[in-house]
Amino acid sequence: MKIAVAKYAIQAPADFSAFAARQAQVLGDAAAQGARIAVLPEYLSLELAATFDSSTQADLHASLAAIQRYRDDWLALYARLAKELDLHVVAGSFLLAQGNGRYRNRSDVFTPQGAHAWQDKLQLTGFEKGLGVIDGGDALKVFDLAGVRSGVAVCYDSEFPLPVRAQAEGGARLLLVPSCTDTDAGATRVRVGCLARALENRLFVAQSVTAGEAPWSPALDINTGEAAIFAPMDRGLPADGVVVQTVCDQPWAIADLDLDALERSRADAQVANDRDWAGQLQPALVRARVERLD
Repeated sequence: MKIAVAKYAIQAPADFSAFAARQAQVLGDAAAQGARIAVLPEYLSLELAATFDSSTQADLHASLAAIQRYRDDWLALYARLAKELDLHVVAGSFLLAQGNGRYRNRSDVFTPQGAHAWQDKLQLTGFEKGLGVIDGGDALKVFDLAGVRSGVAVCYDSEFPLPVRAQAEGGARLLLVPSCTDTDAGATRVRVGCLARALENRLFVAQSVTAGEAPWSPALDINTGEAAIFAPMDRGLPADGVVVQTVCDQPWAIADLDLDALERSRADAQVANDRDWAGQLQPALVRARVERLD
């Protein structure tokens, strides 16, 4: 199973047609290299705010309201590209209006057969909470993509063990992580979260990132990190957990994931965090006892 994760350089498209043309080029490049699943980054929809006047671009609340006019075009674009390119597409995320001035950070998933599913971001960062208009999702899902049971964890969600564990218990062997970080610390947190989730659950984790600078946008102004695919650190898999990652201006990190090796590692593991998960749930270990040292 060949997976592609984007290191997507943010630009300022003049209109939706320009945005669509670039998506066709970017995803076409991944498909030409044999990818069956391609993951675009979180907040991708906010690149469309560049199509509006400068005052709208500079006002994130105004940008969120303005990009809603593109929602139907967004869905049609990625549905078409998934079919034309015979590619499963995780279209980053779209800040979707829910009514009453509220939004959810939604990651849409499209299949070549015309199916459409989504996963909303569950946990909000301090930046998102500070906006006062974004709500976390209320449902956790897994999907069958190209024969692989998969889950989506949008950026910050990858830093929380229990929801991803639930996806793994739902059969997920691949976790798809659209992300966007604006500091080295943020990029490190998401990367460490992805490595930890791969270790704990014995699954592959595929993380996409935004790149470059967009001074016109309050949300996409600075972008950091490398796109990467991670694996549990065990026999037959990379010792450092890194299957592949982007370097410098490389737009895609692409790897052919050995799902058979992943399954073999379950039977012949050096350590079995996934199977030993229940050990930490013993009643005596749920809460630490304060030991007095008199």
